[in-house]
Amino acid sequence: MAKREMRYEGDEVLSKKSRPVESFDEKLWNLLDDMADTMKMYNGVGLAAVQVGILRRVFIVDVGDGITEFINPEIIETRDSQTGLEGCLSFPDQFGEVTRPNIVKVRAFDRFGKPFEKEVSELYARAVCHENDHLDGYVFKDRADRMLTQEEAENY
Repeated sequence: MAKREMRYEGDEVLSKKSRPVESFDEKLWNLLDDMADTMKMYNGVGLAAVQVGILRRVFIVDVGDGITEFINPEIIETRDSQTGLEGCLSFPDQFGEVTRPNIVKVRAFDRFGKPFEKEVSELYARAVCHENDHLDGYVFKDRADRMLTQEEAENY
């Protein structure tokens, strides 16, 4: 396990669409383990493979109850809405107010290629939508209702 190099604002890879994972093998498992190490090092709640320069449809989320790995995810249902503060490991010290679904149902595969569905809400739903956007070349700034100053973000 190792920390991967984070990609930051201005890196064109962040605006590219990721390709589906086809092989559920050791290479994928190493990527997932490295992503977990990288996310933890930066104190994130989510990380998409594109943020470490890998254009594959993979992201991980940990909102406090352990990491869930999403491979080839597909959001199949959304309900209600929430507006809140959002940031991104690829955009350090930048924050925006973003409206997202409050409840999200997602279908994906685990690291072994086993399909699963998960319904999540609140922060977890926000993180799933945020990371899923990365897979299609969108970043939170593309979705922000408005960007906040550092002071506004600290007092949010």
